[in-house]
Amino acid sequence: MSPPPPPLGRARKRDAQLFDPALCDNELVDVRTQFTQGRWARARSLLVSTGDDWDRRGHRLVVLAETPAATAWAREWLLAEPESADAVTLLACAAVFNALRRKGTPEAAEEACRRAAALFPADPTPWLGLLLLTRAFGTEEEFSRHFDQVRARHREHHHAHHLMVSKLAERAPAAGHDPLHEVYDFAAWAAEESPADSPLAVLPVIAHAERYRVLASVHGHTPDRITDHWSGRRARQVLRAAFDWWLEWEREDHPRNRVDLNFLAHAKLCEGRPAEAAALFHRIGSHATRAPWSYPDLDPHQAFLAARSAALGTS
Repeated sequence: MSPPPPPLGRARKRDAQLFDPALCDNELVDVRTQFTQGRWARARSLLVSTGDDWDRRGHRLVVLAETPAATAWAREWLLAEPESADAVTLLACAAVFNALRRKGTPEAAEEACRRAAALFPADPTPWLGLLLLTRAFGTEEEFSRHFDQVRARHREHHHAHHLMVSKLAERAPAAGHDPLHEVYDFAAWAAEESPADSPLAVLPVIAHAERYRVLASVHGHTPDRITDHWSGRRARQVLRAAFDWWLEWEREDHPRNRVDLNFLAHAKLCEGRPAEAAALFHRIGSHATRAPWSYPDLDPHQAFLAARSAALGTS
C-alpha cells in the first residue's frame, strides 16, 4: 500500500484546490489557464489531440465550457475558424452552462447543441450537453431520448450514465429503502453490458449513493437510515464487487477515474470499512469531488476532510 499522505496541516495548500472539475488532467488544467486568458490556440490543440476518446473529449469540453468567459473565447475561435467542429461544440457546451446559471435560455442552448451535433454526427458530446440541459429543464422523455443518443455513439459514456443514475434515483422517493428500485436494475444492467475493464463496473455503487441522497433528503439524515441503506445484502455485494474491480483494473487512465474513487471511498465509509476507504483516499489525493461528500445536505469540503481523517486515522 502507498505511504500515507502528509498530515492535514501540511496539506492546506493542496486542500484549497479540492473540487477542481479538471480532476487529475494536468494538461487540461494548463490549457484552461490559458483559455481563461483568451488564448484559445492551446485549447484547439488539446481537443485535436483528444480525438475520438469520447469520455476524455466530453470531460475536457465540459471543464473548458464551465469557465466564465468560455462563450466569448469560443466565439473568437469560431470567427477565426468558422468550420471548426471543436469551436462549435465548445460554444454549445458553454451555452448549456449559461442556461444552468440562468444567464442564457435553455432554448438557445438546445439550438447550439443541435447545431454542433449536426456538424459532427459521431460525437456524443453535443448530446451530453443536451442531457445536462434536460436534467435541469426538460421532461423525463426528453432526458431519456438524449441519453439514448449519447449511448448510440459511445455505449460506455461515463458522464451520461452517471447523469441517468442520478435521474432515476429520484423516482418514487416515497418507496423508501427498496432493493428492487429501478435505479439499481439500470446500474446493474449497464455494468453487465460493458467490458470487464469498463469503469461502469462501479455504477451500482453510484446508484446506491444517489438513492441515499434522495432518501436522506426526503426521510431525514439519521444514523439508523445510513446503516439500513448501506448494510443490506445487495449493498454489500455491490460494494465488494466494485472494490474488487478497482483492485484488479483501477483504470487510472480514465479521465473521470477520481469521480468513481470518491463515490467508492464514501460508500466504504458508510459501510463501516475505513481500512478499504483509506486505500482509496491514497489514490484520490487532492482530487475530491463535491458528490457524494455533499450528500444529502453537507458542506462537501468539511465532509471530505473529516472522512479522510477518519479513514486515515489522522483526526
